[in-house]
Amino acid sequence: MSLVPQLGFGELLLLAVLALVVVGPKDLPRLMHGLGRAVGQLRKLADEFRASFDQMAREAEMEELRAEIDALKKSNPVNEVKGAFDEARDDVMRALPDEDKRPNG
Repeated sequence: MSLVPQLGFGELLLLAVLALVVVGPKDLPRLMHGLGRAVGQLRKLADEFRASFDQMAREAEMEELRAEIDALKKSNPVNEVKGAFDEARDDVMRALPDEDKRPNG
């Protein structure tokens, strides 16, 4: 469902004839100029609205990325992996007899 009416050539021709009859040939150029300016202002307003909406979306995305980076900094997966290796090494060292624990060399 579109909010913008779909006008064909026949409808546009009818509107032009109606405007010519109602406004008159003398004031028609002034009316068209004013109408063109109004449409231009509406387009500018719509572009500004769309740009501000896009800016808000980018800011929300940046905030989400910042939160994700902070979570990664707090969790520090490198330290978690190092801790798991240290635990595994300690388990192996406890399982070995005492004479095998001496370093080779």
